[in-house]
Amino acid sequence: MDYNALVIGATDCNQLQQQIGSPYSLTCVDDLETLLAHAVATPYQLVIINEVVTGMADAMDWCRKLKQEEMFSDMPIVMLVDRDELSDRMDAFEVGFDDFIGSDAMWELRARIDRVVFNKLANAQLKAQLQQANEMAFIAMSDTSDLGVNVQFLLDCNSCDNLDELGMRLFQALQNYGLSCSLQMRSAHGVKNMEANGMAKAMESVLLLECKDQGRYVDFGHRSIMNYESVSLLVKNMPTDDDKKYGAIKDNVFSLLQGAHARIVALDNQKNLELEGALVKRMTAQMRDLMNNVDVSYQEVMRNIADVVENMADGVEESIQFLGMDENQEAALQKIMENGILDTNRIFNDGMRLDRGLKDFLNQVDVIFKSDHVDAEHLQTLLEQLPGGGSSVH
Repeated sequence: MDYNALVIGATDCNQLQQQIGSPYSLTCVDDLETLLAHAVATPYQLVIINEVVTGMADAMDWCRKLKQEEMFSDMPIVMLVDRDELSDRMDAFEVGFDDFIGSDAMWELRARIDRVVFNKLANAQLKAQLQQANEMAFIAMSDTSDLGVNVQFLLDCNSCDNLDELGMRLFQALQNYGLSCSLQMRSAHGVKNMEANGMAKAMESVLLLECKDQGRYVDFGHRSIMNYESVSLLVKNMPTDDDKKYGAIKDNVFSLLQGAHARIVALDNQKNLELEGALVKRMTAQMRDLMNNVDVSYQEVMRNIADVVENMADGVEESIQFLGMDENQEAALQKIMENGILDTNRIFNDGMRLDRGLKDFLNQVDVIFKSDHVDAEHLQTLLEQLPGGGSSVH
């Protein structure tokens, strides 16, 4: 499928076309009238505004005017900028931009554009199926009130085995409030960004990550970011004209985020238990191998001691014929005995080093499992250090 894109403020349209490549076909314009004329004649799927040429204020104004036109109300609009500031990105998101790409991220321009276009296509499909999805999501609910929705979510989320399932459960609950949202969940094992269609949007993901430590609520325009521990939610259509509904949504949605966070903690603990189990299993196997080696080594030590003693005896026997016991004979016999003692000490020292290796290993096991909490990354590192540790627990 081919996609047509309008470009405002292109310094070199051919160069931009080569950078983005097919299946996109770019049309560069300089004013609103020309842009609207092209849009009437040809269906377009994307608008790109180059802030480096137009300036930030004009770029924002272009976006506002385009969003007032029916044909552009749902069309993705991307801004190319020379700098990437959080305040500018939030302002751009407020007026309706779908992505905000700085000069240092131009290497991923094509991928970011693909993501914006595909998200719009996915959202269009989602809207067509929204009524059916609502009926299926709440078919088991006897109470469709806000309290019922939240209680049902808290019950359902306990059966979620991964972040994807948890996120979809949360979006189902949020549909009851008529909210359009972006979600970010941060576990000890990774970060999950989601939209209602299951995909992630780059601009929203960055906003949520940068605002996660800026308080419970970050409000800007009709948008609000709600943070609770490991969960952040961007609500894109807050009812700012209805104070009562605005406050009720914040209170009710916040309880959903608390439930989601509790489940993420439970999933992390479950993952850690799996890591600990794998570690115990691998340590047990290594201990078994060590014990086998101890037994084999012990037998070898005994054989070596016997050989040494036998050699000493042979040496003494050979010296008997010289038992006139002059000084040389005494020195020869003394030398044999000394060598025997040295060899015996060396063999026993080898056995002691093996014993110390086993004790060190057992001490390591003891320290690990006496701890009240073992960090997930530390467990994974220990697993990788043991024999057969090339694979990790997923």
